[in-house]
Amino acid sequence: MIRVGLAGIGFMGWIHYLAYKKVSGIELVAVSEPNEKRLSGDWRDIKGNFGPPGEMVDLSKIARYTDYRDMLADKNVDVIDCCLPPSMHSQAAIAASQAGKHVLCEKPMALTTAECDDMVQAANAAGKQLFIGHVLAFFPEYAHVIELIRSGKYGKLLGGTFKRVISDPAWMTDFWDEKRCGGPLIDLHVHDAHLIRLLFGMPSSLISVGRLRGDIVEYCNTMFHFSDPSLVVSSVMGVVNQQGRPFTHGFEIHLEKATMHYEFAGFQDKGELMPLKILTEDGQVIRPEVGGEDAAEPFAREITEVVKSIEASQPSATLSGDLARDAIVLCHKQTESVRTGGLVRI
Repeated sequence: MIRVGLAGIGFMGWIHYLAYKKVSGIELVAVSEPNEKRLSGDWRDIKGNFGPPGEMVDLSKIARYTDYRDMLADKNVDVIDCCLPPSMHSQAAIAASQAGKHVLCEKPMALTTAECDDMVQAANAAGKQLFIGHVLAFFPEYAHVIELIRSGKYGKLLGGTFKRVISDPAWMTDFWDEKRCGGPLIDLHVHDAHLIRLLFGMPSSLISVGRLRGDIVEYCNTMFHFSDPSLVVSSVMGVVNQQGRPFTHGFEIHLEKATMHYEFAGFQDKGELMPLKILTEDGQVIRPEVGGEDAAEPFAREITEVVKSIEASQPSATLSGDLARDAIVLCHKQTESVRTGGLVRI
């Protein structure tokens, strides 16, 4: 049994807590949280932009710490699940690796490339695995498409466009702070930057056109360039100032023998879904059944990947620190392009 210590009881900590209940071979045995109310098990004030609100939680059989650094000394813990604020990811992950723990760290991996490099080096030096929680690849529509692309059923990958736009998250007080959360590219678009890196490899250059809010990119469109000139890959991401549509994401992916399309938008009155469709070369419109599920299910699949990787002593091809580090590099290069108004080489 793999034993986990959860660092940070906020919205993502709550979702991870729910996910652990769905996965065999792994058990939550410890938590750390400076908020005494939450450490006592009262999580009712936790809210986010998806999933259920927090509840009263029974922590009587779980070791509790007010400081995550004290939890690192717990010999009953094999893995540290870092759900702390992004500005703390690097220091917590490095300390956990140095304490001989595997690490699952929520995205974004860190706020700077140097911090990402330090995290990877610390895990390698300790002989432990570092997983970065890029859960997008485990959402059913995305997972289905990734599987089909890898199967080669529809031929060569030709490109795609990826979308992720939200309303201004006024409930996040540090969202626009470059040194605490990072803004829309680092905190939001990093999902699609990771997916683009996973599907197409690392771009050779990019150009982004967008709006700035102070020094932070508020909204931008990006064209990614690759060594293979036949790949046409773009993204749109950012924040709009109207609150009527808190969230939307989706993609259109092109292959030699098919086009794949999906989009979901959450509006204030109701959500609207354009389900996954596969348009084939013979004119069919295939609508695969990928299944409905609760908010914690993709995270449960992510944690299942962690279990498999630790048990097999093999790094995850999806959740590796190197891959997540590249996603952070892309986000910073996009910021550089918007600020300078030109092409940026990677």
